[in-house]
Amino acid sequence: QVQLVESGGGLGQTGGSLRLSCAASGRTFSSYTMSWFRQAPGKEREFVAAISRNSDVTSYADSVKGRFTISRDNAKNTVYLQMNRLKPEDTAVYSCAAPGRAYYFTIDMKEYNYWGQGTQVTVSS
Repeated sequence: QVQLVESGGGLGQTGGSLRLSCAASGRTFSSYTMSWFRQAPGKEREFVAAISRNSDVTSYADSVKGRFTISRDNAKNTVYLQMNRLKPEDTAVYSCAAPGRAYYFTIDMKEYNYWGQGTQVTVSS
């Protein structure tokens, strides 16, 4: 079993920054790709960013490219999402997730078996 716990959400201002964290426990964190997804009110959940197990590969949604940065610290079993130049359209519940397969890079939501409870990010205009 894998447990993922997000923190760091809250209220941000347009143009400001927030940093999300996701602490993982329950299996070998360093063997797995980790990703962030988000779901805005009335919309489907969407991919935000992914990072490979050893941080050599990252992937971003076009909507956040150049503004958000995903990183991880395998020694701390934690993945981060640094969100800069926030926009009101970034308002959503942000969830970290891990796929069911180790040593496998994917951004396909269907392949993610483990999810955190989510943290609310609200960006005021």
